[in-house]
Amino acid sequence: MAFSEQHFVELIKRNDTNRWLLEVLPDLRLPQGTLTAGCLFQTVWNLKSGNQPDWAIKDYDVFYFDASDLSWEAEDAVIQKAREMLGYLADKVEIRNQARVHLWYPQKFGSPCPPLTRVEEGIDRYLIACTRFGIGIGSGEVYAPDGFADMLNGTLRINPKNPQMDPFLRKCQDYKTRWPWLSITL
Repeated sequence: MAFSEQHFVELIKRNDTNRWLLEVLPDLRLPQGTLTAGCLFQTVWNLKSGNQPDWAIKDYDVFYFDASDLSWEAEDAVIQKAREMLGYLADKVEIRNQARVHLWYPQKFGSPCPPLTRVEEGIDRYLIACTRFGIGIGSGEVYAPDGFADMLNGTLRINPKNPQMDPFLRKCQDYKTRWPWLSITL
């Protein structure tokens, strides 16, 4: 039987923090609000490894897209509103407006980033193909442009949409430190 989006959602919700965030974050009314990144695929890796679902997950990423105000102050207002809602988890949840990425990305990562037009384009820039996942906050829609096979098999391949070899290899080594069964395919 093929691994389905429904099975993916069931697995990520075994992580109590993921489940809780998907329940409470709709109250923020974030345009294109999406739970994304490590909190999703790392939960699956943890379950496959026999670890607790939230073991070694460093943070929980939330993307949204609002091009109406690209100022840091507007994004920070959303972050502060979320902090009030999230309580003790606030320091583990990173909320970013994908409409602003092109403004800070070159300075932080040393390479250009064109202006994005939707949340999925931010996810599409992840360095490792099998990590490109998102689940819509409120909608529950799964974004999985590369499917689930490489994630389930632990196959780490460079994302052809963001081919930066050195950062890719550093991130792979970080993941392999926590999940040694992962493999890098060049």
